[in-house]
Amino acid sequence: TLEKVKHNVAAKAHQVVDARVKGRFDGVMPEPREGVRSGHIPGTKCVPFPEMFDGAQTLLPADELSKKFEQEGILLDHPIVVTCGSGVTACILALGFYRIGKHDVPVYDGSWTEWEAQPDDDYPKVASTAP
Repeated sequence: TLEKVKHNVAAKAHQVVDARVKGRFDGVMPEPREGVRSGHIPGTKCVPFPEMFDGAQTLLPADELSKKFEQEGILLDHPIVVTCGSGVTACILALGFYRIGKHDVPVYDGSWTEWEAQPDDDYPKVASTAP
């Protein structure tokens, strides 16, 4: 939920992993939804969902997924929550984690669209740009 993610920004109990493309995550590419700034939740790491697939659009094997997550600094033995723009493509990351044996990865379904709509003073944003 929004409040659990807000609490996690300070508590850092879960690693938050965003499935959006790097440009949207970094705040240098526009979001597809009108009026939504790009950027990300503080402390979040980015693993774009297209990187979960091979050239045939098949989910990568478990060893390749593990390597990809570890290269991004994600500790597989620590709690993880996934997010994206609206809670849909985050499910691909959750599936990737499931494939490697991490079955307890929740999806923040409000994702960036919900977070970005909140007041900046209470819900900080990183690399946000004007819509």
